[in-house]
Amino acid sequence: MAAKATEEQLLYANILNKGMLIGLLVLIITFIIYALGILAPRIPLGEVQNYWVMSVKDYLNASGMHAGWAWIGNLRYGDMLTFIPIAFLSGLTILCYAAILPGLIRKKDTAYVVIAILEIIVLTFAASGILGTGGH
Repeated sequence: MAAKATEEQLLYANILNKGMLIGLLVLIITFIIYALGILAPRIPLGEVQNYWVMSVKDYLNASGMHAGWAWIGNLRYGDMLTFIPIAFLSGLTILCYAAILPGLIRKKDTAYVVIAILEIIVLTFAASGILGTGGH
């Protein structure tokens, strides 16, 4: 006998599916804007391959970019637009947990409420860049 998905699982999956489709569509649109040169890129398309072999530190130095959320200040460049859907897709899990939280609270499912809140806190904190680890 197959187990049935809970209301929260279905809500999470539906939000994740719709968010993925939105993120993919926006990624395709922003890539087309970049590839067609509708907006000038920060790094010319012909030079991109020179940056692929660099470490994050070397890339940041060579490109004049800054780590973390500094890309937001560069959205006038076509190549930086693709960061919008990537950031959206990265934050989608936080949105999914926030969406199921009211149902978990209503059901008084304390263990899952705590887990969902901790997930939201940890993921938000990690995304903030405060830790200063990784590629940021």
